[in-house]
Amino acid sequence: MSDAPVTLAATIRRGVAGDAAAAAEVYLTSRRGAGALIPRLAHTEDDVRTWFATTVLVEREVWVAEVGGRVVGVMVLRGDFVDLLYVHPESQRRGVGSRLLSQAKRGRSRVRLYTFESNEPARDFYEQRGFKAIAFGDGTGNEEGAPDVLYEWRGILR
Repeated sequence: MSDAPVTLAATIRRGVAGDAAAAAEVYLTSRRGAGALIPRLAHTEDDVRTWFATTVLVEREVWVAEVGGRVVGVMVLRGDFVDLLYVHPESQRRGVGSRLLSQAKRGRSRVRLYTFESNEPARDFYEQRGFKAIAFGDGTGNEEGAPDVLYEWRGILR
């Protein structure tokens, strides 16, 4: 008998304004769950919730992963750039993040994203899905002031 997590049958769909609260909670809960792997938020949790409701779900291309009517993952895109990709800790390592990344790759020949240099699990996740580290930053380019890594995936336009 295997202890491997069961892959979740998540539905991937475009985020809508009504998803703002649930998407913000996935983001906040995932950030809290990462603990020391990533720096603390540069904004209050209330500011993050407002940002999701007034900017993210209004101005960005947002995709959510839903299981049983509950949002368990969120990805925010700007062109070929993944601004955010977060999965609720209870749903991590169960295929949700991979499904969201696959959505990002659809119709694009290149996808880029940043992750914190200290976040080894995220770095492993992206590298296992074909992303290559192309630049290392000293933290001056992000609000948290933490060293980061720019990743890029190149593929055949699908």
